[in-house]
Amino acid sequence: MGTGPGSGPWGQLFLRCLLFLLLAGAPAPRLASGQLRYAVPEELEHGAFVANLGEDLGLDVSTLSARRFRIVSRAGARQHLEVNLENGILFVNERIDREEVCEARGTCLLHLQLLVESPLELYRVEVEVLDINDHAPTFPWQEYVLEVAESAVLGARFPLESAQDPDVGTNSVHTYRLSPNGFFSLEVQTRSDTSKFAELVLERALDREQQHVHRVLLTALDGGVPERSGTAHILVTVLDANDNVPAFDQPSYGVSLPEDAPAGTLVIQLNATDLDEGPNGEIEYSFSGHAPPHVRELFHIEPWSGQVLLKGSLDYERASLHELYVQAKDRGPSAVAVHCRVLVHLLDVNDNAPEVTLTSVSTPVLEDAPPGTVIAVISVLDRDSGDNGRVSCEVGPDVPFELRSSFRNYYTLVTTQALDREVVPEYNVSITARDMGSPALLTRSTLTVPVSDVNDNAPHFLQPSYSVYVMENNAPGASICSVSALDPDCQQNAYLSYSIADGHIHGMPVGTYVSINSDSGHMYALRSLDYEQIRSFQIEVQAQDAGFPPLSANVTVHIFVLDQNDNAPVIVSPMPRNGSVATELVPRSARPGYLVGTVSAVDADAGLNSRLSYQLLQATDFTLFSVAPDTGELRTLRSFLEQDATQQRLVVQVRDGGQPALSATVSLLLSVVETMPQTLSDFSEFSLPPEASSSSPLTLYLLVSLGSISFTFLLAILILTAIRCRREQRSCQGDSCSPPCCHCCPGSGPSSDGLKTSNLMVQPSAGTTAATCLDVPGGGPPGYCYKVCLGPESAQSDFMFLKPCSPPRNNEKDPGKLSRPGQHLQVSKQIKQPNTDWVPPSTQQRALKRY
Repeated sequence: MGTGPGSGPWGQLFLRCLLFLLLAGAPAPRLASGQLRYAVPEELEHGAFVANLGEDLGLDVSTLSARRFRIVSRAGARQHLEVNLENGILFVNERIDREEVCEARGTCLLHLQLLVESPLELYRVEVEVLDINDHAPTFPWQEYVLEVAESAVLGARFPLESAQDPDVGTNSVHTYRLSPNGFFSLEVQTRSDTSKFAELVLERALDREQQHVHRVLLTALDGGVPERSGTAHILVTVLDANDNVPAFDQPSYGVSLPEDAPAGTLVIQLNATDLDEGPNGEIEYSFSGHAPPHVRELFHIEPWSGQVLLKGSLDYERASLHELYVQAKDRGPSAVAVHCRVLVHLLDVNDNAPEVTLTSVSTPVLEDAPPGTVIAVISVLDRDSGDNGRVSCEVGPDVPFELRSSFRNYYTLVTTQALDREVVPEYNVSITARDMGSPALLTRSTLTVPVSDVNDNAPHFLQPSYSVYVMENNAPGASICSVSALDPDCQQNAYLSYSIADGHIHGMPVGTYVSINSDSGHMYALRSLDYEQIRSFQIEVQAQDAGFPPLSANVTVHIFVLDQNDNAPVIVSPMPRNGSVATELVPRSARPGYLVGTVSAVDADAGLNSRLSYQLLQATDFTLFSVAPDTGELRTLRSFLEQDATQQRLVVQVRDGGQPALSATVSLLLSVVETMPQTLSDFSEFSLPPEASSSSPLTLYLLVSLGSISFTFLLAILILTAIRCRREQRSCQGDSCSPPCCHCCPGSGPSSDGLKTSNLMVQPSAGTTAATCLDVPGGGPPGYCYKVCLGPESAQSDFMFLKPCSPPRNNEKDPGKLSRPGQHLQVSKQIKQPNTDWVPPSTQQRALKRY
C-alpha cells in the first residue's frame, strides 16, 4: 500500500526540500530558530482552527499579505491546511483522514514549510494528526469453524482469526473477550509489532458423544473512548479421536533472506510428522487463520511439501522482519491442526541508488549576484541502511558553484564567484550522489542555471568616429549615412535608441540640418547643403539602451560637403559701360606682346571646379590677338598693318574645370587709334562683385580698417583746408578783388609753388548764403585749375568738393595778371558746376589699369 504525503522518509524529505524556495537573486535563507509543533484531531471540518501562526512566529499580521506569507508544498500534493493572511491563523482546508494520510503508523505528522519574504524567512512547522476512535474492530468472517478432536489434551491451544482495526494506539484492538462456556478459555497474545491475537485454550475434556458442537462468541475490543467492538461466532466441532496428530520439528523457525531475492526463492522447508499411516499420516500445510494479509501476498506455502516460497518482492526499507504462522494437519477424519511460527529476517542489499531532489531556488540567477548566493537546495536519499545508505554529493568541475552541507543529506548549491552572462549565459551543473555500498551506486542529475542579464554594459559603436561625404545640392530628406552600435546585454538592456546631441551649426540648431531614426540609426539631411556656405560640420550621436539605469555612448560624425560644379565663372573685368560692349583703345604703334588688358573672372566653386581657363572664342582677326589661358592677359601677336580694321571685336570665354564644365563670355571692342586720348579704359573701371571678394574675414577686416583710416585722413585734410580758407577770407576783407569769387588762372608757365605764393583771401558778402569758390593753381594738368567751393559756414563744414575749372577764355582777363605774386584771389558768389568731360592724362590713365 502506498504512503500519503508527509509520511515516511521519502515524503518528509521531499517536503523539506520545498523549505528553501527563494526569490531570484536572494541571499541564502536563514532558518527560524526552533520548530513549532501542533496537534490536531482528524476528521475536523473545513475552517477548523489549528493555530495562530502570526502570533506564535512573532510576525506582523498586517504585513503577511505584502510579504507573501504562504505554505510551500510539492506540486500535486493535497493542501490539508491553509493560512489566513488577514489574521495569520492556520486552519483546516479539507478533512484529514489519518488512516488515509499515514495508514497504520503510530505517529502521523504533516510537515509544513512556511515562507515569508522581505526579508526572506523560513519556518518549519509540524502538525500531528491525532487519531480518533472512528473505526470499530472487524473480523474477516462473521462465523469461524474450529475442529477439535475429542482426544485433545487439556491446555491445548487453538489460534483464532484476528480482528482488524485501522485505528492506532489505544484506539486499535486492545483485547479479546470470550462468551462464558464450560470448556474453553481465552488467552491474548502480542506479536512483535505489538498487535494482538487470541488463542482458544481447552480447559475441560471433550466428549463427542455428549456434545459434538460448541458455540462461543468472540469479541474484539479497542481501547478508545468510547470503546468500540466487533464480534465473530466460533463454531467448535468435536471430532472422533485421531490417535496421532502431526508435529513440527520445533515450534518456531528463523531464517535470513536477502531483500533482493527473486520470486520463487525457497524460504524454508517445513517438516511435520504424523505416526499414522494412510490418509491419517498425510500432512497438509497452510497459513494459520490469523496470518496478516501482507504475509499472504509475499509468501506461498506448498500444501503437500511444506516449502515456503517467496511470492512477492521484498523491501528491507519497508519491513525488515516478517512473521509467518503456519499450520499442519493430516487428512484423516477428525484431523487436528498444529501450528508453528516462522520469522523471516531480511538482509539489506545495496539495491537502491541515491535519489537526488533538486529544488530550484533562484533561477535565473542575476549575473551580479554576490558569491555565496543560494541557487538551489539539493536533498539526497538512499533507502538502504548502514553504509549502503550513506551518501556523498559533489558537483562537476569548471563551474562557479559549490555544494555546502547544511545538515545530513541536505546541500545548498551556492555561487563561488561573480557571474558574467555575456561570457556564459547558462550553466549545466552536474550533481553526482554516490553511496558507500559495495559496489557503490551513484546518481547524476543536471541542473540548468540560466544567468539573468543585468545592465552592466554600455553600448559601443562599431567605429570610433564616422566620416560622411555628402554632395552639395542634395535632396532634403535623403539618407546620408547610418550609424550602428552594439550592446552585449540582452532583451531590454540591449534595446538601443539613437539621438543627436544638442548643438548649433553656424548659429542654427543641429536638428535643422540632420535627423536620425531612433530605432535604425539612419541619418537624414533635412535641408539641401551648399558647399559655398558650409563645407563641413560635425554632430554627436548618442546610443542609449533601455536598461535601468540606462547606459549610453557617444560617437562623432564628421560630415563633409562635396563641391558640385554649380557655379559658372563670373567676369569681373572688364566691366561694360551701361550694359554695352566693353571698349578699349589700342595704339596702332603697339608692338607684338603689347598688353591690351586682362580679363579677370572668379568662380565660387572650389578645387577643379574653380580652376579657370581663358580662350579667345571669337575675333575679327585671330592672328592679331591672343589670350593667356591661365592669366587671361590679352596681348597683341603682331604689329598693326595698314589693312587691319580699326575696330577689332573679340569674344573671350572663361571655362572652369568642372564636369560638366560651366563657362562665361565677355565681348570686347578694341579701337585702333593713332594717338591715345585721355580716356579711362573699361579694363580699369570695375570693382569686384561680392562673389569675387575674399571670403576670409581677415581680408574684410583689413579693407574696413584701410577705408576707415583713409576716410579719417581725408576728412582731417578737408577740415584743415576749410579752416585755413576761412582765416584768409577774413584777411582779404576790403581788397579790390571783387566778391563773390576769386579766380586763379595760371600764367604761361604754371608752377607748383603758385599756391604757396598766393595770398588766399576770402571775403564773403555780409548776410549772404552763397557758396564761395577758390581756384587753386598748379593742382591739375596744364590749362586746368582746381576750385575749392566752400559754403558760408565753411569753418564748420565737413566736406570739400574739388572741381576742375575751364582754362581762361578770350573774354577773361590775362591769367598772368591774376597769378602775379601778392595779388589777391577773387571770391565769386557764382556756383560752378563740375566738368564731366575731364579726362586724366595718359600718365594717370596707365596708373589706373589693373593687370
